[in-house]
Amino acid sequence: MMKLWRRFSEERPAKASYHDYDVSVSHTAHAVLDASALVDDDAQAFDLSSSAPGKRTSTHEPAPADAALTPSTTHRTAYRTHTQELLSGSHRLQWSTAAKGILCGVAAGLLVVAYRAAIAYGNSWAVGLYAFLAAHPLAIAGWAVAAILAAAAIAKLVTWEPMAAGSGIPQVEGVLLWGLKMRWWSILLVRFSAGIVCGFFGMSLGREGPSIQIGAAAAQGVAAKLGRSRVEQENFIAAGAAAGLSAAFSAPLSGMMFALEEVYRSFSPVVLFTATTAALTADFLSKLFLGFMPVLKFTAIAQMDLATYAWLVPLGVVSGLTGAAMNKLLLDMQTALGHLSAFWRILLALALALGVGLAFPLALGGGGSLIRFAEQGGGTMLLLAALLLVKMLFTATSFGSGVPGGIFLPILTVGAVAGSLFARTMEFSLDQKYVSTFAVLAMAGALASSVKAPITSMLLVIEMSGSLVHMFPVAAVTLISLLVSDALHVKPIYHALLDRYMAKNHPEKRESTVDSGLMALPVELGSSILGKAIRDVAWPADTQVVSVRRAGREFVPNARTIIHPGDGLVVLYTGTNQRTAREALSVLCSAAY
Repeated sequence: MMKLWRRFSEERPAKASYHDYDVSVSHTAHAVLDASALVDDDAQAFDLSSSAPGKRTSTHEPAPADAALTPSTTHRTAYRTHTQELLSGSHRLQWSTAAKGILCGVAAGLLVVAYRAAIAYGNSWAVGLYAFLAAHPLAIAGWAVAAILAAAAIAKLVTWEPMAAGSGIPQVEGVLLWGLKMRWWSILLVRFSAGIVCGFFGMSLGREGPSIQIGAAAAQGVAAKLGRSRVEQENFIAAGAAAGLSAAFSAPLSGMMFALEEVYRSFSPVVLFTATTAALTADFLSKLFLGFMPVLKFTAIAQMDLATYAWLVPLGVVSGLTGAAMNKLLLDMQTALGHLSAFWRILLALALALGVGLAFPLALGGGGSLIRFAEQGGGTMLLLAALLLVKMLFTATSFGSGVPGGIFLPILTVGAVAGSLFARTMEFSLDQKYVSTFAVLAMAGALASSVKAPITSMLLVIEMSGSLVHMFPVAAVTLISLLVSDALHVKPIYHALLDRYMAKNHPEKRESTVDSGLMALPVELGSSILGKAIRDVAWPADTQVVSVRRAGREFVPNARTIIHPGDGLVVLYTGTNQRTAREALSVLCSAAY
């Protein structure tokens, strides 16, 4: 051992050679840094997936007789062994966390199913209410009194719990990226009470964003009861978000991908396993209570032949422009209504709901009925155009009022109407049997253009249509729409909403203050750090690579370890700079920069 230590001491660069990577981190990070220097660069030298002969795997094993270790060497060896034990249990931890994800899926699934059923009943009741008011105008006076009381109550609730206002997705992202604190019980209370009231008035709000926050809050409640650490709580929150979307749309694959692509914004095997079990569990519960029929019962969607594939390009452009216009309208209306008090904002949105309910009842609620109307080719083109404009304006006003409600389904609805209108406009050149197909494809394009989550958009439409034969057209329209959105420099809607939420509610909070933890990131082919030694990479402050997953094995690297394509880096962060560190690490590991 002394010979091994002297060899490493002679070959190991001075502390300054770790330069940008050797930062002032916590005592734990320093210990891991010193431990990693004792490990050979080859994965075989410190394989965490096995306990090969000659490797010390427990601090209780006696040291070799000839290993007269100095106190500092003993400390480093003991810490190295502790780190090895910690990381070698990562596979067991993944499966244990995945099993606990079932608890998150049960809690999130039951709550979201209840919320989904209540909102659906409320929207149906609103259609009947406005039909009654149209036949009995004097009853509008009673409706006005109810609207004033509802506006006052909802304004009180969202003032008491600001994190329950709006979509809910930006708030969940704020918890994971900014380290915000989420009172799960008060969020559930406001989401259910205020959200259901809005549903009974027929406001143009989706249930998917609130369902995602309900799932995340339920998962946080489960983690709190189990006494989980901050890192595991974050995994549970991401899994709860996946379960929420899965139960809201009966789309488990989309829920899993949304948790990684939009909410967590990086790939983590632990998060993937937990999100998988949670999403599948929630999907099972939604089917158990609400049936196996898809959320949107599409008619037969005609399969496109090669001759019609050329139409995918203009359809993608139209979808991209629609999503971009929806983003701008949502943000501009939120800015305009921000000058009013919460009560008057909500009352204005309710008044608009009355007008829409009397004149355009198809535009009420999230938009499921309007999607079916559009994809079946109902009404004239003039009516479709009017419904498109009314739905966009009504959604922007409802959401801009700050009430608890989402924009996920309304964006899909706007995309479906735009796609149907485009196909109807091309009736002299395009077979009208493709109207339903174009409506479905445009849904994916508009969502990708607005949210900038293309994989989720593709999976969601494929799962809702129940067919894989449209995979290429869906992917083509989605990517073209995303290209149009990027060309117009459209900021992802949930990112923009998160920035606004932070500026309004936490202007002083520039960095996350969560506890120390681990994050896992894959190294993409074409990233800037490929082929470099760890010591040659300008890592973010307060971070340390403590493990590398390569070719099915996991080992602790040292300063000379070369980074390969496909490596999975497990990075320790101290928490003082967590959000900036996560973004900087994503830039280093991504091929997009």
